[in-house]
Amino acid sequence: MALETRTDQRTPGGPKDRTPSTGRPRRTFWGSTVGKKTVMAVSGLIMLAYLVAHVMGNLKVFFGPDEFNAYGHWLRTMGAPVLHHEWALWIVRIVLLAAVVAHAVSAYQLSRRDIRARPEKYVHRRRRSSYATRTMRWGGIIVALFIVWHILDLTTLTVNENAQPGRPYENVVATFSTWYGNVIYLVAMLAVGLHIRHGFWSAAQTLGAGSATRDRALKAVANGLALVLTAGFVAVPVAVMTGVVS
Repeated sequence: MALETRTDQRTPGGPKDRTPSTGRPRRTFWGSTVGKKTVMAVSGLIMLAYLVAHVMGNLKVFFGPDEFNAYGHWLRTMGAPVLHHEWALWIVRIVLLAAVVAHAVSAYQLSRRDIRARPEKYVHRRRRSSYATRTMRWGGIIVALFIVWHILDLTTLTVNENAQPGRPYENVVATFSTWYGNVIYLVAMLAVGLHIRHGFWSAAQTLGAGSATRDRALKAVANGLALVLTAGFVAVPVAVMTGVVS
């Protein structure tokens, strides 16, 4: 008796894995351009929320060493007594790391798709896009490199020459008492500001918040967030350089 040959529908490439109209393999959410843009938008908003909280904490440096060091201690004990020492801090770090990786991977893959779609550069480059738009890729690289430096400088204290473990205020002052610490930080914060300005707008469009009536308000919010956050972060090194914080 001859055995009937048929395609196993459970295997990749079977009828259930293909689009009925075209016969092409179905794309997953992550595999689609829309999916990658959505992941990029959501992860970007998670990082933006972190930056808002981070700049608020940074500004406590203006209230003196006792206030700022107490804030640093609270970061390690928040969630107590339910959570053990630094558990909540590590949860925040893991969520933030996942957001950074998802954002970077989706941005890279979208960039590669864009390059494959347009293998030849335009002879006349369009000038309609803003400076922030044209520098998003380089800005992202600068911010990524800064994150590594920032961790080595103020978290592990590896590159902080005058670090005092357990003394966040003194470590901040030590960092911004060096010319290179100020240059690295200021350049990175300008890149962050430009990234926020364009990134918030793009995320709003991707997630469907944009419309003819809301576009002006969204642009104003994007510009306001970029300006306020950049000014807040820059205020700390400037205060150390001018002696306001010492």
